[in-house]
Amino acid sequence: MRALILGGTREARELAQLLQNDNWHVTSSLAGRVKEPALPVGEVRIGGFGGPAGLASWLLQEKVEVVIDATHPFAERISVSAAEATRATGIPLIALHRPAWVPQERDHWIPVASMAEAARVVARDYHHIFLTIGRQQLAAFSKDPHNLYVIRCVDTPEVDLPKRHRMIFSRGPFTLADEKQLMRDNQIDCVVTKNSGGELIRAKLDAARELGIPVVMVQRPELPGGPRIIEVHTAQEARDAVYKV
Repeated sequence: MRALILGGTREARELAQLLQNDNWHVTSSLAGRVKEPALPVGEVRIGGFGGPAGLASWLLQEKVEVVIDATHPFAERISVSAAEATRATGIPLIALHRPAWVPQERDHWIPVASMAEAARVVARDYHHIFLTIGRQQLAAFSKDPHNLYVIRCVDTPEVDLPKRHRMIFSRGPFTLADEKQLMRDNQIDCVVTKNSGGELIRAKLDAARELGIPVVMVQRPELPGGPRIIEVHTAQEARDAVYKV
């Protein structure tokens, strides 16, 4: 049995291991945006397919029997390509996306629909902003000349940055104590993050809650759905689903 996992997440790596344990031939596809990504077991493919048509051609050439979209919830482009390619080829598609975070008591979340909206809100209302959004969309904040941005990411950004910024290069997971210390040391009065869900990086939300710091929460984009797409939330659920398609 041959499976393609569109990966880059912890859930994708867990699923690759589960399927390999079942003697599947697993190919994991990574976007290649991180210089030293955590690699799953099995065959790994780095880079794009050339849009939906290129992906469809690759699936047929490799005789793939099921596709699992286990990408980051904000990687909407590849999710759209996966939906279109599997629809064209008739290959089953399983969407493995972790549940979104929901606010808890004492959370002060400011929901926004886009990174551009997040940039407008923080430039207007805050002064020491903690950006934990990766590096691809940092340019949205680059036109603010006044406020200080503390930016945490894995690799060096290749986009325009705010005039006043402080870089922290680090890879999670992070502890609650570390997140609280970072926010105190940098006098953070606002956190900006994407609603990516999962437990691995939610300590920043717990720290913000305990310190009374607002969180500007960028909401998830609408991902493809439909009667032929099976939606699951964990690697084990995805593993079970591949035997039902």
